[in-house]
Amino acid sequence: MMFPCTTLPIRLAGWAVLCLALQAAAQAAPATPASEPWQVPVPDPGPISGNEGAVNFKTGDGFLQGLLKVPEQTGVQFGGIWLGDYNILMSGGAQPGASSWNSLLIASMQIDAEKLIGWSGADFGVQFLQFNGEDTNGEAGSVQGYNGLPGLPPLDRSELYQAWYRQRLFDDRLIIRVGRTVPTYDFNNVSRPVQTQQANLEIPAVSGLLYTPIFVNPTMLGALPGYYNSADGLTVTLAPTKNTYINYGFYDGNLANGVQTGLVAPQFNSYLFQIWEAGVSWVIADNYPGQFGAGLWYQSGLLTGPENVRQDGTGGFYLFGGQRVWGRQGDAQPPVSKDSKVVASVVRASQNSSVSLFYQFGVNDSQTLPVNQYFGGGVTGFGLVPGRPADSLGFGMAWSWLNPRIFNRSSELMFQTYYQAHIYGGAFFQPTFSYIPTPGASSSLGGAYAMTLRFTLLF
Repeated sequence: MMFPCTTLPIRLAGWAVLCLALQAAAQAAPATPASEPWQVPVPDPGPISGNEGAVNFKTGDGFLQGLLKVPEQTGVQFGGIWLGDYNILMSGGAQPGASSWNSLLIASMQIDAEKLIGWSGADFGVQFLQFNGEDTNGEAGSVQGYNGLPGLPPLDRSELYQAWYRQRLFDDRLIIRVGRTVPTYDFNNVSRPVQTQQANLEIPAVSGLLYTPIFVNPTMLGALPGYYNSADGLTVTLAPTKNTYINYGFYDGNLANGVQTGLVAPQFNSYLFQIWEAGVSWVIADNYPGQFGAGLWYQSGLLTGPENVRQDGTGGFYLFGGQRVWGRQGDAQPPVSKDSKVVASVVRASQNSSVSLFYQFGVNDSQTLPVNQYFGGGVTGFGLVPGRPADSLGFGMAWSWLNPRIFNRSSELMFQTYYQAHIYGGAFFQPTFSYIPTPGASSSLGGAYAMTLRFTLLF
């Protein structure tokens, strides 16, 4: 595999940082209550999304916080994530036998203004993103994208990923966030954890799948800002009850005009993206949590496509949901350590195991976007292997009906399966196998078989 000279030093630097981080993690003490005011307890995380930077506005596990010796009580929090993967197209697709590397680094700082200066309900956040990758999905001829890390070019980019102010009002029933943000955190986010009133019933990241449709519904590809093209705008959340919400978003919509919004200053003009979503969560029989959400969106402006196709605005509808279908609660166990310096604040439970399902649907009336209809779903198992409570495994299917004005193949079908293994602390290793029977880039392409080896490090 030949690496471009311009990106090889960056990749080598990334691996060097990874090695140093792992060395520091290996020397760290097990997670315990802090003995110094700057030390932050870092519990082992549960199963995570395939790309935390695409579904959670707050990244990291507290390791960097402790490393920088910043007291948690100040309200200033540091964190981040590094993802690296190697992909090989075993057969089929546009370039059989091709291989590629991708690297993503996100570093973040969040300020709880109430703790810092007494500003009730106010938060500030900023994130920096560095991505260096290759045309992994193009090699397979995949329109949907079997790997959600690489997106539109340029594939080597440094950007201010987020910079926002958030205000919580009326006991968190009204939340307003303004600035540069990632709308996929708040809209059509089937991968986010399912929250409940009881922590032991919550579903962790609903899936660890790596393909793009788990992060953004393909019917909104090219219109909805998100990873890694964030956008400037306003997000309003109304939560009338603990298990219901209504979201509204208004953003710079120049992504649909071919502008890389994550790399430029805001451009509020005739290209605007608006989206509405309502959702609800529940618990069945005291043990089976679930969620459902549905939304409408509209992209304004004069949109263009192949063969001089023009359309004045477009919009669509989507829905998603998830449901735990099986679960086993572990028996309560007393703390193992009797050391007077180690005081357990909670009684830990033995390993819990569960299985959850998720589903997605989307449709639009676009003549210029790549996908007109989409359906997908999958199943995820958490903690199914004895002694491996933070592992997950899953299977997913993504089926997109393509825009006939752009592609000569009517649809692209994709299957993916993975095993996400928790290594230590915030480190995970995830082998993933993808099969694309009908790569959408051309009807002449044969079925593509691809393997991805991804390493994730929260810090």
